[in-house]
Amino acid sequence: MQLTPLQIKGGRQIGGEITVQHSKNAALPVIVASLLTHEPVILHGIPRLSDVYTILDLLAHLGTVHRWVGDNSLELHTPEILNTDAPYALVSKMRASFIVMGAILARAGEATVSMPGGCAWGPRPVDQHVKAFRALGVEITEDGGNFDARRSASLSGRFTFELLTVGGTHNAILAAVLGDGVVILENASIDTDVVDMVEFLNSLGADIEGAGTNTITVRGVPALRGGEYTVIPDRIEAGTFMMLAAATRSRLTVNNVRPDHLRAVTAKLQEMGVEITEEAGRLIVDATVRELKPVNITTQSYPGFPTDLQPQMSALLATVPGTSVVQDPVYPDRLTHVAELHRMGANITVSGYTQVIQGADLHAAPVKAADLRAGAALFIAALTTEGETVIDGVQYLNRGYERLGERLRGIGASVRQPDLALAMD
Repeated sequence: MQLTPLQIKGGRQIGGEITVQHSKNAALPVIVASLLTHEPVILHGIPRLSDVYTILDLLAHLGTVHRWVGDNSLELHTPEILNTDAPYALVSKMRASFIVMGAILARAGEATVSMPGGCAWGPRPVDQHVKAFRALGVEITEDGGNFDARRSASLSGRFTFELLTVGGTHNAILAAVLGDGVVILENASIDTDVVDMVEFLNSLGADIEGAGTNTITVRGVPALRGGEYTVIPDRIEAGTFMMLAAATRSRLTVNNVRPDHLRAVTAKLQEMGVEITEEAGRLIVDATVRELKPVNITTQSYPGFPTDLQPQMSALLATVPGTSVVQDPVYPDRLTHVAELHRMGANITVSGYTQVIQGADLHAAPVKAADLRAGAALFIAALTTEGETVIDGVQYLNRGYERLGERLRGIGASVRQPDLALAMD
């Protein structure tokens, strides 16, 4: 489907209050985790985004019945697993879908899952997922891009991840929840999305300790019950709006946030000269007080500066006089925003995963998003410039930002594009 480009007239301050949606990246594994119970669950704070609809299509294939019971509340029920395969046509749309392997294995004892797809900016291998499964007693083979996995008993044992992996940690936990074994995962991810999925599973009766630390212990239980749960706020969207306020030299109140999830972002913005005040469940971001200055950024796994905010930070720094250096060793190919920012007058030199940014005034231009976070970088840049910027590739923005045009208009931005909230069903 051809989507109408986003048309933005920038060059003016924004202001007021904006409410952050609940986390898409946390919602997806929580939705997948619902496969582990045969009883209904109700999830609140589920954003109506294309990635959510993609994972719901996949779960429907596996046997899940879902219905929306509110604007952002979703009931899920999987009385039995009807299919143990996750075919390429469904998995290829989104990398996060690979974690269904752990859930299907736990519930049905076998799973066939295709190599995942997703963003266009480089491979993110699943070798750590596969090594973890094998170490914990799963027989797994790969043929023609499909992984076949089987377990003859409950998962048990100890595995140390060779590198921090959010998805690999999700997958191993999901596979170990049901049964009578004990699994210990070392060098596990401490990411907020892992913690949220564990809290959801424990609310259903799982026995998981150590979430938020690098050692997670999963003691298998015979079954999970149903329940009700609310997903955490989206720290990446919160960070995006914080950077938007800074780029437009504005004062903006960002509601529905967990300030403790944003320490690295807050620290860098404060280093630039942005004033940030924490209040209960919100941040007041004020970039009107003093001139902003350049900073250097290196992305890291949580709680460090997130790779998912690297393009947005690059767009902000492109407006700040002086020299900034941005390094992204987490996903070194995440650079599709650079050429498009060049079209808007940005002075960015790339060497490997390093961007050297000389701040300058940007100008309006037609640009195209090639992935979700690049799209966010472009709408930030567009709102700093005089004239009209037309952003194509809106389908990527629809993966992560719910009712974006409507919410930007609510804080004073001039944005034209039919809001593409997916139809309620």
